[in-house]
Amino acid sequence: MNKSSLALSLLGVALLAAFGGYLAGQRHDQGDAALPAASGSPVAETGKAERKLLYYRNPMGLPDTSPTPKKDSMGMDYIAVYEGDEPDGEGAVKVSPARLQTLGVKTARAEMAVLDAAVRAVGRVEINERLIHDVAPRFEGWIERLYVNASGDPVKRGQPLFSVYSPELVSAQKELAIAQSLKLDAPGADPAARQAAQRLAEAARERLANWQMAAPAGQANSRVTFTSPAAGIVLDKKAVEGMRFAPGTAIYRIADLSTVWVIADVYEQDLQRVKVGETAMVDIDAFPGRHFEAKVSYLYPTLNAATRTTPVRLELPNKDGLLRPGMFAHVELATAGQTPRLTVPKSALIDTGERQVVLRVAGEGKFQPQAVKVGRRGQDAVEILEGLEDGAEVVVAANFLIDAESNLKAALSTFTDPQTPPAAKSYSAMGSIVTVDAANSSISLKHEPIPALQWPAMTMDFGLAEPAMAKGLLPGQPVHFSFEDRGNGEFVITGFEKMPAAGHEGH
Repeated sequence: MNKSSLALSLLGVALLAAFGGYLAGQRHDQGDAALPAASGSPVAETGKAERKLLYYRNPMGLPDTSPTPKKDSMGMDYIAVYEGDEPDGEGAVKVSPARLQTLGVKTARAEMAVLDAAVRAVGRVEINERLIHDVAPRFEGWIERLYVNASGDPVKRGQPLFSVYSPELVSAQKELAIAQSLKLDAPGADPAARQAAQRLAEAARERLANWQMAAPAGQANSRVTFTSPAAGIVLDKKAVEGMRFAPGTAIYRIADLSTVWVIADVYEQDLQRVKVGETAMVDIDAFPGRHFEAKVSYLYPTLNAATRTTPVRLELPNKDGLLRPGMFAHVELATAGQTPRLTVPKSALIDTGERQVVLRVAGEGKFQPQAVKVGRRGQDAVEILEGLEDGAEVVVAANFLIDAESNLKAALSTFTDPQTPPAAKSYSAMGSIVTVDAANSSISLKHEPIPALQWPAMTMDFGLAEPAMAKGLLPGQPVHFSFEDRGNGEFVITGFEKMPAAGHEGH
């Protein structure tokens, strides 16, 4: 292939590429123009007229603008702001219909509704500690026979549990019987013997009373049978036939499960809404679809520092015996009632920490930040006490993106008009050049005191308004210079006037 053929081929390829790029650009413009407006607004752009560039704003949200492209102190490019996208004087945010479609903006209306604001917590079923009974003889003895010999067995009140033999018990009973059998009321009986018999009988009765044993009506009983003090189940059994026990040994532990406790862990921010005596609903995983009604009986005075929760005790009847200690429970308490309240979806709220804000729809593509006072928070909605009225339209999706897109922080704090950025303040001073960095358009100067800024004499770096200003400057050369304070610690020299060196004055 000769050189002329090769040149023609390259020219043809270039023309095809240019034509393809033109068609792609046409399709892109048409696609953008055909994008429907977001949030249900029937807005469509009929043309793609070039928008007017207003200014460049600080990428970190600081109230600093520039008429020309620039970078901040971290090297980030300033963001271009076009006509129609800037916040207005009242803090409202304008967003183009195409941008609304891109961000996926959705809105909803504030409405009166019943708020689902119940406090929900998890807990577990536990034994009612007030209904636990220990069977513990107060004397020493041996177990001779067991009538209930397994933990978990149900027992009835008065049902025999075990029988024991105790030499101490038999001795006390016999002493009482002997004292009662003496015939000391006959005439001529010795008064001292009569008093001794009475003291013996009283001592025997007192020992039996301390052991919680009844005095025998007749002959002494060598075997004593213990019965269950309540109806329930045997939680713990230490008895074994033939076992010797000491006074106070808990041989049986019996629990009455007719009433049980549910211990729920409630977060500290919800404690003020939980009151003793309130009704609560309990759901048990073992019985789906069935609800158990309970009452709040006690709020514990301690807080778990690791989970930031406080135990709350609920009591509920268990007549059918369905609830077993250790079961997992879901508790719902402190409901908001059935009174309608003004609510908005939870996603509409922007919580800045110091105050709460919603983005209110102020027109087509226009959003107004509105401070609100929040009441109770529900599962899907929050109560609005002040700041909105029934039917007000607010943004519920992409509100944080609109916040970032429009520099909402600056709009909320000062609502300054960014179209007319404040003029940079100018100053002038005398100094001498230390170093010149033409590549970075900066210079280091040792300047005299500047009273207008309350600066002492010092050496510092300045930016140059134009890179060409560095041409011809030499270290040590005295100059009279003018500079601007453009904010955020940026000082830019706008003019130089070279001064004669001190050694050449008068020549």
